[in-house]
Amino acid sequence: MDLYDKKSRWKIYLAIAGVIILLVSLFYTRFLVRQLAAEARYKVEVTLLAYNKLLEDNPNDLCYNCRDIDFLLNIIDKNTTIPLILAENGKAQGTDYVRNLEVKDLDELNAELQRMISKGAEPIVDPNSGIEIYYKEPAILNQLRLFPIIQLLLIAAFIFFGYVSFSSARRAEQNRVWVGMAKETAHQLGTPISGIVAWIEHLRAIKEGDEEVNEILDELGKDVSRLDLIADRFSKIGSEPKLETVNIFDELENSRAYMQRRAPRKVDFHFPDPGTSKVLHVKLNSHLFNWVVENLLRNALDAMGPRGTISAEVYEDDQYVNIDLSDTGKGIPSAKFRAVFQPGFTTKKRGWGLGLSLAKRIIEEYHNGKIFVKKSEENVGTTFTIRLPK
Repeated sequence: MDLYDKKSRWKIYLAIAGVIILLVSLFYTRFLVRQLAAEARYKVEVTLLAYNKLLEDNPNDLCYNCRDIDFLLNIIDKNTTIPLILAENGKAQGTDYVRNLEVKDLDELNAELQRMISKGAEPIVDPNSGIEIYYKEPAILNQLRLFPIIQLLLIAAFIFFGYVSFSSARRAEQNRVWVGMAKETAHQLGTPISGIVAWIEHLRAIKEGDEEVNEILDELGKDVSRLDLIADRFSKIGSEPKLETVNIFDELENSRAYMQRRAPRKVDFHFPDPGTSKVLHVKLNSHLFNWVVENLLRNALDAMGPRGTISAEVYEDDQYVNIDLSDTGKGIPSAKFRAVFQPGFTTKKRGWGLGLSLAKRIIEEYHNGKIFVKKSEENVGTTFTIRLPK
């Protein structure tokens, strides 16, 4: 349980770090945009001064004949990125005074000027001559404004594909470990089970007629059969199990009968009676399905203690047969509904946290069904739902 709490905290830390990186990038980009916007305006102001000097027509001015025409034209020609229009009283002065705009004639130029004005363009005005310059911001400014969004999308895409790749690789590795452990467990159980069976038969032969010994051997035989069933379940992990058409009420009754004999006497089981219930057929592997139900019932018994009620309800819809297994135990916090199926998650001091993980694998991968926490309330109880295709 602590493992998943730490994992959740790391997700929060990473999310906070991502937000901080994004905010730093956003503020720094805005700083650069303001700097470039101020520089663009300064260039336009210098260009306006150059145009104003070129266009002034006052031979009596002492500086009129001392103008450096080449220098002024050089200032204007240096502007290769800022689209601008020279105007007076909101009217373009001519196509000769246009920079970085694709226009064919004065009408098209004035139409472009009106579009700029309608979008809120504010001109820079020479206070002496009244000449105006309308300008657009350089394309690089707009690109720079979009940079944080592009950066966020690229980082998100990188994180997403990286997460999917690593998750797939980790899941594949976990599956190999699950399968290897399960088959090795089945293999290791096989030898002592065979040996115990042989010893039981040997004792039965040498103590023939001893009713007390035979009764003990009968019980030992039942336990050995149970061990053999467990080994068979483990051996099926990782391989495609054989599914057979069965009545779901019969399967639930088998699990109930087995678990009720091992439950405290004050625990009540309310399961549908196969004899009076409508027959509902599903395709499943009995050994594996019973394993799932027994895991859920065992968890319910652990959650309730010496007394309580465990009930089962079966109903169908268009595609699925649904089994609700409910208990009156201590409940599960809503934030843990998904985590309970993750390997290693457990609330028990001696638990391994593998039961529900295996149950999910059996139902979803081998039976094409679903298993989930339908509802739970602390100190009231929990309901798990198993959905199996018809």
